[in-house]
Amino acid sequence: MSGFFAKSPGPPLAVITGASSGIGAAFARELAARGFALLLIAREPGRLERLARELAGRAGCVGLLAADLSEPGPLGEVERRLAAADGLCLLINNAGLGGGDDFQRTAPDFHERMIRLHVLAPVRLAHAALPRLKESRGAVINVSSLSGFLPASQSAVYSSTKAFLSLFSESLGSELAPAGVRIQALCPGFTRTGLHLRAGLEVAFIPSWLWMESDEVVEASLAALERGRVLCVPGLANKAIAALASLLPRPLLRAALRQAASRGPRGPASLGGE
Repeated sequence: MSGFFAKSPGPPLAVITGASSGIGAAFARELAARGFALLLIAREPGRLERLARELAGRAGCVGLLAADLSEPGPLGEVERRLAAADGLCLLINNAGLGGGDDFQRTAPDFHERMIRLHVLAPVRLAHAALPRLKESRGAVINVSSLSGFLPASQSAVYSSTKAFLSLFSESLGSELAPAGVRIQALCPGFTRTGLHLRAGLEVAFIPSWLWMESDEVVEASLAALERGRVLCVPGLANKAIAALASLLPRPLLRAALRQAASRGPRGPASLGGE
């Protein structure tokens, strides 16, 4: 995959947020196997260090940065690192937050943190990285969600932030195509990442055929990036759901999602994610 980046003296550099587990860690493993140098960013230093030990000898080099991107100070530090990163070819905005309950019962501070992680951080980091990515003819992968297609009950803020991230990616991709910078919105459905457990979501009611593994999502994403596809929905079931969501009249879609939410402990909130 590194072949479509501009040549640089050293290995191409990929920066991954939310890198300590799930989709972020799967990206790190796959890109290390492809010879990338890595800068891995996540909140928990212990998990980052375990992943770095696992990747030792497989990647060009592995840098670690413990940072909560919902906070202005750490976000600014990552922006500065991106702006100064020689050889930067790929930015993967994967840091995310799941959980919450219906809108009124969830604290406003939780909603604000989710907006900062899913909206503000990807916008600011993409902006900081663009001068380097134009030099390398690189790419940005924004990890969005199938939820962004769905006006889901008990998921108003999560679904809305992911809808923003997908449309932002499509719009920015059109703007940057003449500069040779590729932008992708990766929209996974239910993915075994650990996010659901950490968020306290009950998922036993979700049929097994709807689940994907993180490495399957990463494989689909990188293949789509090579083909220049801006919107990547991995998995046949997820593609069918996204297509159906675009075809159904909105009142009917909202009614169907309310009915689905009433059958389980939680509706289709927190699809995909870190």
